Parts: sequence; structure tokens; C-alpha cells
Amino acid sequence: MIRVGSGFDVHAFGGVPPLILGGVVVDDTRGLEATSDGDAVAHAVSDAVLGAANLGDMGTHFPSSDPRWVDANSLEMLSDVVRMASDVGVEVDFVDVTVVSESVRISDHRREIAAGIARAVGIDPALVSVKATSTDGLGFVGRDEGLAVLATVTAHTTT
Repeated sequence: MIRVGSGFDVHAFGGVPPLILGGVVVDDTRGLEATSDGDAVAHAVSDAVLGAANLGDMGTHFPSSDPRWVDANSLEMLSDVVRMASDVGVEVDFVDVTVVSESVRISDHRREIAAGIARAVGIDPALVSVKATSTDGLGFVGRDEGLAVLATVTAHTTT
């Protein structure tokens, strides 16, 4: 059976630098407000994998109220999510990520981000699409108060 999962994550600028997306430092002058390392790409992909496996969301498995997740590595959390999905017979086939920001530029980091996500998920980097867009000045993203990430995964059941 083919499955699809979607994920969405938002973080405000203002946390301790650096700004990490997909395990890659994309800005060393600012950070994102978060309990963990704030890797919004890894968080969105994690939620997408959890959705495809019908396992809830990141807050269910990694609540921000739990001190274990302070400064946690989000790619390691993503790897844990992939194991959870595998445990219920769901394997990820493809990942598509869109970073929405007015000022964060990922074009120089696209391949590295895809490689980081691919390693965490256990698929070939050619099966991870990473792209970006802006909101043309609209909303909190347009005011450059933070960024958002959307992710979609396709997966299949193994049982």
C-alpha cells in the first residue's frame, strides 16, 4: 500500500545561532527559537513520516515540555521517527521539502540538506527534493520574523 504524509513546522528567529536546516548550518549569525536545535526541515519531515505511518505528531513523541529534548539533534530525532515507522511496517520512498522564508537562502546548501535528510531517513539523496519560496512580504514570514517548512513524504507498507 502507498502512503503519503505531510508535515509543517514554523519557528521564529531569535534563538541562539547557528540556524540549522536539514543538519546544515545555513546562517551562522542567527538562530531559531526552539526547544531542540530548531531544525525546522527535520521537524517537518519527521511529522510527514509520522503522518504516513499514522503515528501522531512530533509533540506526541518529543514534547517540548520534556527536558530530554532541550538542544536535541533534530536529525537524530528524525532517524528515531523513521525507526518508529519501520516498526509498524512503513518505509519512506521519497521526501519533498519546501522552505518558506524571506531571507534565508538555501540554494548554496540544497544538496547538503538533501544529503542530511537522506542519511537520517535511509534513502538515496536523489530521492530528497529541497526547494524554497517566499511569501512576497506577506505575513510573519514576509515580515522576516521566522520561517516555515512544508514536507511531504511518500512511503509504502512492508506488511
